[in-house]
Amino acid sequence: MVPSGRLAHLNKGAPDRDPRGLFERYRRSGDAVAREALVERFLPLAYKLAARYRRGPEPLDDLRQVAAFGLLKAIDRYDPARGTAFSSFAVPTILGELRRHFRDTGWALRVPRDLQELAVRLDRTNDELHHALGRAPTVAEIAARLQTTPEQVLEARGAAAAHHAESLESTMFDGDESRAPLGDVIGAHDVGLDAAEDAVTAERLLRHLSDRDREILRLRFAEDLTQSEIGERLGISQMHVSRLIRQSLEELRELAETEYGAPPLGAVAA
Repeated sequence: MVPSGRLAHLNKGAPDRDPRGLFERYRRSGDAVAREALVERFLPLAYKLAARYRRGPEPLDDLRQVAAFGLLKAIDRYDPARGTAFSSFAVPTILGELRRHFRDTGWALRVPRDLQELAVRLDRTNDELHHALGRAPTVAEIAARLQTTPEQVLEARGAAAAHHAESLESTMFDGDESRAPLGDVIGAHDVGLDAAEDAVTAERLLRHLSDRDREILRLRFAEDLTQSEIGERLGISQMHVSRLIRQSLEELRELAETEYGAPPLGAVAA
């Protein structure tokens, strides 16, 4: 920051107290003292915006730094000749930096940008409606205020949960009130269950085949016999065995697609 003595000297004259004069000096000659004076003057605006965007455990100091960086960008890009008030130019720039901060660093999981921004607006809108209505707003009321759909509001609520991830080593209370690792109480994908479901489905489909065709498939895929070995055992040629296997698998494929809307099971299509 600029030393207080330099700022006091800078602010002695009326033109220097006018932010337009400071901007003109900075734009004209790159006066670093004028730039620091502008930062000093508008830093409370940046801090106010940072406080508005604070939520959860996000450190306020971090948000203030992001907002201050946005303020610097706004000062460097602002052109007083356009006649727009600096605050009108600076606010979108600072908010853009805050949103970018949350998008890049504030989410444990990757969430689409539009959902991130909607989640930010959702918290603030929920508080505003709660205060105005004297009760918790409905999803439809929030959606109407945000000019979006109830489905998008619900999706944004779910996305907001992606800010922080819990370690599987963290502990929680289980049924008997003793501490247990979170990983011990979260369900996992059971490969054995999938295999059991496939076995039941395959058995149901195989009932549509003749006894001989089922036996050929059993010898080929369960006992892992070659087509020649199957032919010798059944007294038919290897080419006949190959044709019967191909026909049986095609029939099972059609049955699976008709009854389950799915491709053939790996157990019978290998």
